[in-house]
Amino acid sequence: MILIIGGRLIDPKSGIDEFRDVVIDGNRIKYIGKFHSDGAYQTVIDARGKVVVPGLIDVHAHFRDPGFTHKEDMQTGVAAAVRGGFTTVVCMANTKPVSDTRETLAEVLKKAEKASIHVKTVAAVSKGFGGAEHTDMAEFKKMGAVGFSDDGAPLLDGAFLLKAMLAAKEADAPISLHEEDTRLIGVQGVNDGAVSRRLGFTGAPAVSESAMVARDCMLALASGAKVHIQHISCAESVAVVRLVKELGARITAEATPQHFSLTEEAVLQHGTLAKVNPPLRAEKDRYAIIAGLKDGTIDMIATDHAPHTAEEKNRPIPEAPSGMIGLETALALGITNLVRKGHLTLQDLIRKMTLAPAGLYGFPAGFLAEGGPADIAIFDERQTWTVSDFASKSSNSPFTGQTLNGKIYYTICGGTIVYRDEGIT
Repeated sequence: MILIIGGRLIDPKSGIDEFRDVVIDGNRIKYIGKFHSDGAYQTVIDARGKVVVPGLIDVHAHFRDPGFTHKEDMQTGVAAAVRGGFTTVVCMANTKPVSDTRETLAEVLKKAEKASIHVKTVAAVSKGFGGAEHTDMAEFKKMGAVGFSDDGAPLLDGAFLLKAMLAAKEADAPISLHEEDTRLIGVQGVNDGAVSRRLGFTGAPAVSESAMVARDCMLALASGAKVHIQHISCAESVAVVRLVKELGARITAEATPQHFSLTEEAVLQHGTLAKVNPPLRAEKDRYAIIAGLKDGTIDMIATDHAPHTAEEKNRPIPEAPSGMIGLETALALGITNLVRKGHLTLQDLIRKMTLAPAGLYGFPAGFLAEGGPADIAIFDERQTWTVSDFASKSSNSPFTGQTLNGKIYYTICGGTIVYRDEGIT
């Protein structure tokens, strides 16, 4: 058994925020209360001065396996996840080949079974991400896909998407949408605004996202499907989601740490490391995202962990791929830019990184309770650290060199310590 002693326990499901000890027996939490280290425990973790929370859950990540393992693979993706306090990660379907066949989905699921944390996957909405031919959602759900997404390839045909929503509803699974109308975009990954003009090209305007969000929110309302809006980036999109939730649509939305932490100005400082789809936008958009997180319009925080090689990112901005890694910095960015600045309480932040994402897929996770899963992260919210030397195979992050608050010391999944900071004595 494992005894975690002296920590500040935060459970978003019960609302508990108190100093309590936790006893782990096997893969479950046996007791929560006050206990003594009396020799009955194989491992005692001193959590005094630290926070004990459910293992973090990321509903949007790219492990690049199969097909792009020079960027990331299942093993290095998991290593990045546990270093960031994540015990459950949902991988996207834009592998090579795309997860649009039984064979590819089975390969991903087989690799996921061997992981030290809970690795889940969505399957593609359309074959080859072409947006023209539907996949067999019912079959893929039976195989183990938790939902469906063509993330990285927006679905431009509204009629096609409506049929997909109805199929996802029949399969009782969410459909997650990458909202960008590429027909309205010049260079992807950079906001169409002051920075793109300074760089000499047309970028991605906010309307390329908000127009798609508006259409798809209405389709969600009409279909009754469970629809998830990915990596929301602009003020207009937040307003649309807020309205359609009031109308009764089964809509959820996510925001990434990069979109609540940075603006388009980061492209001038960090170049392609700050190039991401949808792009970092203006300060008004960043504040709209924070407001959406505060009032519940945006339900959860997801990383959109997207590894690329240094060679790829060293290309000119218009030619480099979009995306940045994020699993190792997500919690600290939330603490630094949301909690310490008074936008969210620590309880609110943890809810948006545990219970809320668990609810999207109905995972039995995201909470701490006797008899519940022993998936736990332990961190010091006050401890500062400098972003460097990633566990990920890639290092494409604009946050490298920044000093952040909130350091993970332990990640426990299924009652097993899967990450322990080397600085712990």
